[in-house]
Amino acid sequence: MTSEPEQQWGVGTQDAFQRLWTPHRMAYIQGENKPSGPGADDGCPFCSLPAKSDEDGLILRRGELVYAVLNLYPYTGGHLMTVPYRHVADYTDLTVAETAELAELTKQAMTALRTASGAHGFNIGMNQGTVAGAGIAAHLHQHIVPRWGGDTNFMPVVGHTKVLPQLLADTRKMLSEAWPASTGPSGGAPSGGD
Repeated sequence: MTSEPEQQWGVGTQDAFQRLWTPHRMAYIQGENKPSGPGADDGCPFCSLPAKSDEDGLILRRGELVYAVLNLYPYTGGHLMTVPYRHVADYTDLTVAETAELAELTKQAMTALRTASGAHGFNIGMNQGTVAGAGIAAHLHQHIVPRWGGDTNFMPVVGHTKVLPQLLADTRKMLSEAWPASTGPSGGAPSGGD
């Protein structure tokens, strides 16, 4: 990689802007890893992730009914999700035990993010249905997005680009090491493979 700007002919008038190329985002834009239908056997990534190792699946914690995983297309560094193993689309379809474990893993995720990265706050939520913005509407997942004072800048607004300072594998290792110990039967089993 060179720090010297390269002249690219035929790209318009030269300006003072630097370019941050993010070709990996094209996979998300084009729908890579999106299910072909609503069923669990229609290529649902949330159904197939638990069969992978923690490192390969970017899994942080495995509970009995729910697991925590890094978002492959994060809004900020440390953006993770809590996901029931069961292929279910709507929050109201969760069992009482699934709801409790989803809440417990969310609390643990917040603790780990505060410990590992000093997060000042969080955006936590679910997009229920495609019309509400769910990228994978057929399998419920809750987002836990860490936030810091001054963490927004012009890049997402003007450049439609998110700048992430750490590779996902490094983020997974850091958060896995900071994850709090289980607090009870629904607190989640330790993740393996570290």
